[in-house]
Amino acid sequence: MIAQLKGYLNHFLFTKKVPDTPSEAAYDLWAADYDNQPDNLMLALDEQVFSVLLDTIDVENKIVADMGCGTGRHWPKLLAKHPAKLTGYDVSGGMLDGLKIKYPQGDVVKLEGDLVPQLKENSIDIIVSTLTVAHIGNIDDVLQAWAKALKPNASVIITDFHPEALAMGGKRTFSVQGQKVSIRNHVHPVSMLITKLAAYGFTVAALEERLVDERVKHYYEKKNALSVYEKFKGRPIIYGMCLTRTKNGIQQFKSN
Repeated sequence: MIAQLKGYLNHFLFTKKVPDTPSEAAYDLWAADYDNQPDNLMLALDEQVFSVLLDTIDVENKIVADMGCGTGRHWPKLLAKHPAKLTGYDVSGGMLDGLKIKYPQGDVVKLEGDLVPQLKENSIDIIVSTLTVAHIGNIDDVLQAWAKALKPNASVIITDFHPEALAMGGKRTFSVQGQKVSIRNHVHPVSMLITKLAAYGFTVAALEERLVDERVKHYYEKKNALSVYEKFKGRPIIYGMCLTRTKNGIQQFKSN
């Protein structure tokens, strides 16, 4: 028994944890199966939240940039609103390949790292970024690049894994050939993002959250993860917000 106990202690104290995988490598691995996830809670909730937020803005004849577009999950909804142009940006070539299969004429840009140097100043009407922001390490630089690229009367829609859940140990994971992969995340509090965007003249027009509660319990049951459900029960698991900027807002930003 003593020898067995020593074995357990050695395992828990000295076994190295598998490090989180950077976004580009992780999503390249996930790309082939990404669109075939009928029981993915986050994707289901993101569909709900994004749909609500998208209905709060006018997309027709607007220039839209989808930051972290992946395989274009939200493109049917975006294209149905008749934008003048829709461009997808992502760090994962595998995910962009998946998008191009569905939209061969789609305009896509592969990003190198977090920054978006391809964006021209005052060139975009709307930025949407879904389930992506927590993957961005240099968030200040990225938000600044977005703000400069957005026009005076612009909108930003962000959805993501709730930072409160990430701070409690929540992970974005998937399996490849029986091996679990955990994707690297950064905790960016919602209030911090709002404050940073406010410095560029943006104000919150709509804010959504979804909780871990009885309505989503069946997702955890299917994955035999009721212990995870109990840990996060009553906590927010995803958030979404729409921020808008007026000419007054951009003038205030420039004066600062």
